[in-house]
This record gives sequence, structure tokens and C-alpha cells, in this order.
Amino acid sequence: MKPTRTDGIDPAARSRARRRALQAVYAWQVSGTAIPQVIQQFQHEQDMEVADVEYFEALVKGVAEHRADLDAKLAAFLDRPVEQVDPIERAVLRIATFELLHRLDVPFRVVLNEAIETAKRFGADHGHTYVNGVLDRAAADWRPAETGAARR
Repeated sequence: MKPTRTDGIDPAARSRARRRALQAVYAWQVSGTAIPQVIQQFQHEQDMEVADVEYFEALVKGVAEHRADLDAKLAAFLDRPVEQVDPIERAVLRIATFELLHRLDVPFRVVLNEAIETAKRFGADHGHTYVNGVLDRAAADWRPAETGAARR
């Protein structure tokens, strides 16, 4: 039996939305295609039927809308300019940064775990370790009360 949540959020559907958002953000980064067209392309994918489409759109639009601010905030935790980060890891980091800064309803541990798992699935062999290191430090800075309580 599938576990249910009282808040109506389906974690599996959210995970699928994040994976599709990663692919959409990556496509946007590489092609420069306008976000509405990127979203439209991905909405017709088969697994979008079981993804949280609303969350997918919120992530993709949020990353595009706040890209400059997300990149500026990420820069403090990177060992190189954001544009030199592998495109998959860059997309993962941008999505997670958006969630950490703009989706305070999502616990930081969920954001980090989803980002690491997505980087493992789609990124370079050790890209997930880079993502983990960056996001761990960033989360401690951006959500100190939440991360501090979790580390006690």
C-alpha cells in the first residue's frame, strides 16, 4: 500500500517533477529556447502523467525567472564560475537553490536528497559529491535554523 500524506503531496510525483524539471532546465540552458516552449515540449512526455505537473512548472519557471539571483547566491559556494560547472550539475544546483530559497515549505533535507539522487542519475560519475558539498554549505547558510536543528 502506498504511503499517504496528510498534506496531499505525493513524494513520488514530486520526484518525477524534479527529474523532468532537471531535463527541462538543462534543455533551456543548452538551447536557449524560451521557457514556455520548453515547458510545452516536456508536458507531452509520457511520465508527466504521473508527475506533479504544477510543481514541474513552478521549478522551471522559478529557475528561469530568478536565474541571475540564484547564480549570484550559488557563486559563494562554488570553486569556479557557475557557467563552468557541468551543465547537468548546474541545472541541479539551480533547481535546488530555487527550492532552498523560494520553497520554504520543502524541508532542506528533501531538497538536498532529491538533488543528490538526481545528480547521481543524470550527472557525471562523481557530480553528486560536488552537488552535495555545495548544497550542504549553502543550506547551512540559507536555512540556519532548520539545518542547525537537524545537526543537533
